[in-house]
Amino acid sequence: MVLVLAGIAGTVLPALPGGPLVFVGLLFAAWAGGFERVGWGTLMILGVLALLSIGVDFLSTSLGAKRVGASKAAIIGAMVGTIVGLFFGFVGLLLGPFIGAVIGELATRRDVAQAGKAGLGTWLGLVLGRATNLALVFVMIGIFVAAYLW
Repeated sequence: MVLVLAGIAGTVLPALPGGPLVFVGLLFAAWAGGFERVGWGTLMILGVLALLSIGVDFLSTSLGAKRVGASKAAIIGAMVGTIVGLFFGFVGLLLGPFIGAVIGELATRRDVAQAGKAGLGTWLGLVLGRATNLALVFVMIGIFVAAYLW
């Protein structure tokens, strides 16, 4: 249960791999039940969803950034901003990636309008990625609960 809760938190906090943590927690829960109610077929589906969540993490930021023509420095800045934002609570998590991307873009291009676009695109990619991961995690939990109950 602790791993599942940590995984749910990890879908919002970038320092934790949400999907994989939920998968490991559900795997332990299935193991604790002797794999009687939740079998290997269900666990394989959950594993695929966990891998999909990892892919979403990698793709969401870069797709959002590429969509607006952000530089690699903006993407790196968004990642650094996300980590720094952890220390400033929820507001830091929301604003950190945007501010980091803007600083990264300004460091390479010095174009304020492009930096704003890069910040917004990268931020939207991160937010949409987190929302997608949260949905995947709840689908994983739903599949597990359904397999356990039926």
